Amino acid sequence: MTSRPALGKIGIWTAALKTDFAPSEQVGEAAAELDELGYGAIWLGGNPSPDQAGVLLDATSRITVATGILSIWDHEAAYVAERHTALNAAHDGRFLLGLGVSHSALAGERYRRPYTAMKEYLTALDSAPAPVPAAQRVLAALGPKMLELSRDRAAGAHPYLVTPEHTAEARDTLGKDAVLAPELKVVLDTDLDRARATARDYLARYLALPNYTNNFRRLGFEDADFADGGSDRLLAAMYALGDAETIRARVDEFLAAGADHLAIQVVTDDPMSSLPRAAWRTLAEALPLDKS
Repeated sequence: MTSRPALGKIGIWTAALKTDFAPSEQVGEAAAELDELGYGAIWLGGNPSPDQAGVLLDATSRITVATGILSIWDHEAAYVAERHTALNAAHDGRFLLGLGVSHSALAGERYRRPYTAMKEYLTALDSAPAPVPAAQRVLAALGPKMLELSRDRAAGAHPYLVTPEHTAEARDTLGKDAVLAPELKVVLDTDLDRARATARDYLARYLALPNYTNNFRRLGFEDADFADGGSDRLLAAMYALGDAETIRARVDEFLAAGADHLAIQVVTDDPMSSLPRAAWRTLAEALPLDKS
């Protein structure tokens, strides 16, 4: 495998930088600021196309831009491979392809044998006229089989909605050489009741997706934890709630558990279509960024 992706320790995960939600000029300005603040990566959520990632690459000069994640059901492998090659050629290799199998509720009847489908998609990327090297792709992996596939046929894993305990287990499965870049949701609000309300409102949509609730059960949670947007115990495990110092402490837990990189998602009252630039600035002062 060639060199690991250049991610730094901390990145920003957001779907709000898709041009579906904001004008290209506004998206570009926000991406450029993340670059200047010293974040190592932008993880573009919401099943983005490579071309949407390209808008962020055009607006930046240093930061890695990753899809977090691109659904294999919605993007044809040959086209993804072609655009991956073109974007990296134009932007000094700063595009990282994050892939996932999404969810049956989103993919519909196409969602069959997802593990096998992912293996076949990776083979299609390998055999494309412009192949995507394993070192330039990561997989959205929660369970052991997908983590093993992330180790064997990709640079590593980008798990979403996980805990430091899951991170430690994932590191054991991946070994020391693979990239482990989990996502962490944060609510930057010192009013705990209000922070929990914000967190519950956003988490509720994920509690309807069995891929996540099954993983929560593997981590020791029960059905009672999934009611009404999530128990306090579940929120405490899946979020960092509070001021920047509290969030920094939670970030350090993930890094100590074996994460190479942590993708921070700032959750607000409107997380899919707002750009929380003030929160990104506040966190940049508290988190271990490369500001050189």
